[in-house]
Amino acid sequence: MPISENMVQEIVQEVMAKMQIADAPAGKHGVFKDMNEAIEAAKKSQLIVRKMSMDQREKIITCIRKKIKENAEIFARMGVEETGMGNVGDKILKHHLVADKTPGTEDITTTAWSGDRGLTLVEMGPFGVIGAITPCTNPSETVLCNTMGMLAGGNTVVFNPHPAAIKTSIYAVNLLNEASLESGGPDNIAVTVENPTLETSDVMMKHKDIHLIAATGGPGVVTAVLSSGKRGIGAGAGNPPALVDETADIRKAAQDIVNGCTFDNNLPCIAEKEIVAVSSIMDELMHYLVTENDCYLASEEEQNKLTEVVLAGGRLNRKCVGRDARTLLSMIGVNAPANIRCIVFEGQKEHPLIATELMMPILGVVRAKNFDDAVEQAVWLEHGNRHSAHIHSKNIDNITKYAKAIDTAILVKNAPSYAALGFGGEGYCTFTIASRTGEGLTSASTFTKRRRCVMSDSLCIR
Repeated sequence: MPISENMVQEIVQEVMAKMQIADAPAGKHGVFKDMNEAIEAAKKSQLIVRKMSMDQREKIITCIRKKIKENAEIFARMGVEETGMGNVGDKILKHHLVADKTPGTEDITTTAWSGDRGLTLVEMGPFGVIGAITPCTNPSETVLCNTMGMLAGGNTVVFNPHPAAIKTSIYAVNLLNEASLESGGPDNIAVTVENPTLETSDVMMKHKDIHLIAATGGPGVVTAVLSSGKRGIGAGAGNPPALVDETADIRKAAQDIVNGCTFDNNLPCIAEKEIVAVSSIMDELMHYLVTENDCYLASEEEQNKLTEVVLAGGRLNRKCVGRDARTLLSMIGVNAPANIRCIVFEGQKEHPLIATELMMPILGVVRAKNFDDAVEQAVWLEHGNRHSAHIHSKNIDNITKYAKAIDTAILVKNAPSYAALGFGGEGYCTFTIASRTGEGLTSASTFTKRRRCVMSDSLCIR
């Protein structure tokens, strides 16, 4: 069933109405002044975690899920207040997605071969202490999601959060440890520092006891991790295009694209960042975007002003990231109606507001001569990030051709982008999508290493 904006808002209201706001966790479990001290604490905790049964780990994860739901509104409001990005209602939904759809120990499986020569097992074992760098766009969501997966695999984790979201990240780390303690687990299953910096990140990446680094952030962060000499999981940038061909349900495509683009003010890295539409349906699509989906059609003059503000000096203005459409328009002197959710305009693929990943509800629409031209332009706009892409089409051959050409970790067909996170779509949720290093949508199994155990000429009873 298609997910409409009204349905999203109804879910948000229902969740908030039923929610019991928990008290803030007391103390500072897992928070240290020094990164070396934090790593040492996580190391000691991991010695306990690795001896725990799967049932014991799952008990902690179950408690974490409960606490996330109890504190979803607190996390949402704290994140918006601290970073100035996104909106509370959508962030509440994101935290419930994390609680409900992040895989736990069920993702840790064993492969076995049994025959005349005995038994061979391949089991998933922990790396030990994992280092993680987390963003300000989805701060608590990433910390919580990562920890559940890493703990399920038998690891503990050291976070170096983005400084712009340190309060929210510390709150999450504190909650994780309280859940562990309440469930009979150790303290410091997740740790961080009071003042994360580039220096503390460097200490973490070079530390002898950090065996795997997971980085969620921009290309610079991922490049630093991949240059560390350690095993790295890199969840980097994207610029997901949404392609619309002549066979699509144009009305539904317009609705889906705007709903995905405006979810949490376009902060999810999977969100639609631009549209490529074949010329024959372009006018119809623009009509539905503006008349039925609360989009503001920006004039050429307004586009130029937006470019000057959003990309001040040729660089992305962080004060604009995660802001709603009306706020962005107010920055250029436009007093938009209260219903406006998204800014749209037609432009060439090279337009800076189209070619750049903005993480705000601005949708440039690129006209293509035909489907093949649309695919070519969409591939160019994705910039080889291999992250996410979207298509609206009823032609299976077109979908297949696009999927092969774009070659992304995520491809959403005929749905809003958030279907990829399990909201209005099947599958599990993650906030670390490692396109650059090839893991794709990470889960508990991602944070394990494969170990082969062989018993020759025994335990074969066939």
